[in-house]
Amino acid sequence: MQKNVFDEIIDECCSNPITGFYRDGFCNTDDRDVGIHTVCAYMTEEFLEFSSQKGNDLSTPRPEFSFPGLKEGDSWCLCAERWKEAYQFGKAPRIYLRKTHKKTLEIINIEILKEFALDLD
Repeated sequence: MQKNVFDEIIDECCSNPITGFYRDGFCNTDDRDVGIHTVCAYMTEEFLEFSSQKGNDLSTPRPEFSFPGLKEGDSWCLCAERWKEAYQFGKAPRIYLRKTHKKTLEIINIEILKEFALDLD
């Protein structure tokens, strides 16, 4: 069972569009996921533009990969390093901690993540 940053069973990030390294809706990971797609983020136009400028266009549909393209308001499992880079440039999107894999904590400090959390009580 995969765990979130609170060491609880991870919640689903998004099934429409279907996200995750394994396209199972969860930000699950293992050694095959070299990009570490573990941060469940709420997409914003600002972040999508930033990602595109960095060479990863997440907005354009890619039907050959059954990828509809992302828009503001979608949730998506981002690479932890990309989220961290966006944070350093002031472009990081908000996140769901209960849907973010605990492996993220190897790359991003929990206190930083909490600043961007949409699901803290």
